[in-house]
Amino acid sequence: MNQISASASRLKAVAALGQQIWLDNLSRELLASGELARWIADDGIQGVTSNPSIFYNAIRNDCAYQAALPALRAAHPDPEARFEALVLPDVQAACDLFAPLYADSDGHAGFVSFEVSPRLAHDAAGTVLEARRLWAAIGRPNAMIKIPATEAGIAAVEEVIYAGINVNVTLIFSATQLTAVRAAHRRGLARRLEAMLSVQRIASVASVFISRVDAAVDALLPAGADALRGKAAIAAARLAYHEFQNDSGFAIFAAFGATPQWLLWASTGVKNPAMRDVTYVEELIGAATVNTVPDATLAAFRDHGEARLSLENDVDGARAVLTQLGRHGIALDTIGNDLLRAGLTQFEQAHANLLALLA
Repeated sequence: MNQISASASRLKAVAALGQQIWLDNLSRELLASGELARWIADDGIQGVTSNPSIFYNAIRNDCAYQAALPALRAAHPDPEARFEALVLPDVQAACDLFAPLYADSDGHAGFVSFEVSPRLAHDAAGTVLEARRLWAAIGRPNAMIKIPATEAGIAAVEEVIYAGINVNVTLIFSATQLTAVRAAHRRGLARRLEAMLSVQRIASVASVFISRVDAAVDALLPAGADALRGKAAIAAARLAYHEFQNDSGFAIFAAFGATPQWLLWASTGVKNPAMRDVTYVEELIGAATVNTVPDATLAAFRDHGEARLSLENDVDGARAVLTQLGRHGIALDTIGNDLLRAGLTQFEQAHANLLALLA
């Protein structure tokens, strides 16, 4: 049965279909006010993601952070250390809030993501060291270290998985990136098996960005191609999910208790005002996936979202969309590379702004 009654929480209805909804936000206010705890209880939120932009906005606007800054400035001369001293306790508190879910799900839900410094995006060895350090500093089994899907980042993913650290691979914009990310994840697991190490409870998600792809594609569509507007990212996501479902290559790892690298849909707030505001939730629901949503999208879906299995819909139609885009000269891999560079620049700038705020 694909339809869930709207009498229950609309967000919990998504969970009943096998998809986890994570909140794309974290702040001390969310924790201290009890709001995050209420969303976990009432709506079945199963995880949290964060990034430099999120923390910049939180620190700039949250009085609790502002009150803590004078003492931190005296204790930590380095702004990066000051930032971690300010927010890592909140990451730990969020992990603790999700700890019962993590335990009840046998390590399949209840994760809190924290990102390595954007300055390391092209430094594989530095990323590995940073991931190890942050993993130890947070000290929670349901933490996830976010690593961008650059060439260096993907190389680091293999090493970090081999080290037994949970990884959220972020800024994935193309099928080529996704294929490389999956391969790195499996190489890390394979090396653990070769070393006679356990592959159990090593979680990973591949964060595929949605709305940014559609915005970029739509800007390139010629007159007369209106039927393709807002369709590219969902089509690509459905094909990625189809491949995930039909991939037998993970079976050897599953036999040793490994958890597959789930697809996570990111950037799911609608940017085109002509689109339904919950499009990137409603059209991307499938078992063994995650959707990380900003507060506004969460509120919109709570109000009027429809929970229904949709990722398996019309795979042939999804292929046709990508074929038509190709006929218009639109290459998603090229767009993906451009968006990756832009995403890195955005996070680098947010990180620089963040450190300036803490100076």
